[in-house]
Amino acid sequence: MHIVFLGSAESWYLRDLQRAAGHRHMVVPAPFSNIESAVGGGEISVFSGFRSQVSASSLSAADCVLVRTMPPGTLEQVVFRMDALASIEAAGTLVINPPKAIEAAVDKYLTTSRLARAGLLVPRTHVCQTADAAMQAFGELGGDVVLKPLFGGEGRGITRIADESFALRAFKLVEQLGGVIYLQEFIEHEGYDIRVMLVGDKPLAMRRRNQLDWRTNVSRGARAEAYQATENELQMAHLAAQAVGAPLAGVDLLPARDGRLFAIEVNAVPGWRALGRATKVDVSGLVLQWLESLVD
Repeated sequence: MHIVFLGSAESWYLRDLQRAAGHRHMVVPAPFSNIESAVGGGEISVFSGFRSQVSASSLSAADCVLVRTMPPGTLEQVVFRMDALASIEAAGTLVINPPKAIEAAVDKYLTTSRLARAGLLVPRTHVCQTADAAMQAFGELGGDVVLKPLFGGEGRGITRIADESFALRAFKLVEQLGGVIYLQEFIEHEGYDIRVMLVGDKPLAMRRRNQLDWRTNVSRGARAEAYQATENELQMAHLAAQAVGAPLAGVDLLPARDGRLFAIEVNAVPGWRALGRATKVDVSGLVLQWLESLVD
């Protein structure tokens, strides 16, 4: 297979996929920032990099485009990138994850809405644009909330707020910056969550425990350990991934102290470095094997 890795040339995931590919597949990097498209003569081509290297960096000519990052950008840049991916997908190129899935998963409000619509239990959530509305929601959510950026991952920018005066200052700042105030009730838990990664129908699971922080992201110091997911947890993970249309997904489930199980997030660009270490599974090899089955 000819796989275009849409991400940084310095990425650990690129190196590990190239290791797992050996001589069977060609995995080449292409940064989002260099994507170009040429339209004319009845054809649409999408490539990344110098025109002299189009044969290697052509997204249109690849067997598969594997999206491994979603960098920030202006609205115009993000829309163009998604449109370019959609155009090659429409022409028959395998794009993982599909553009529509990436758009849904990167937007916390859209993800939460789809999870709820699919019948999954999610934390009570309120999204608004003014500090006054946020303060009212703060009280309705119990005066103990998690403020999250609408876009972003790995726990960046997430803040727990249980003080009314601090809440008002934080909400006013977001309003002044022209942002969206995304609030969820804080769920009392035992300091761990469950990440289920789905590679197609194949699930791998780990438990992430953090004794120093209420956030359970590995990037925030959580310790990952292999975990045998229950049938209910696996069913929830599959429903969550289907809700956003992501066949390659990292689904975060949070067991509450009262026994309830919440669906928190679906990552359409899931990392698997910690998962591989915890489970002793060659996840890059598994991903390539799965992509091979889709291309064939």
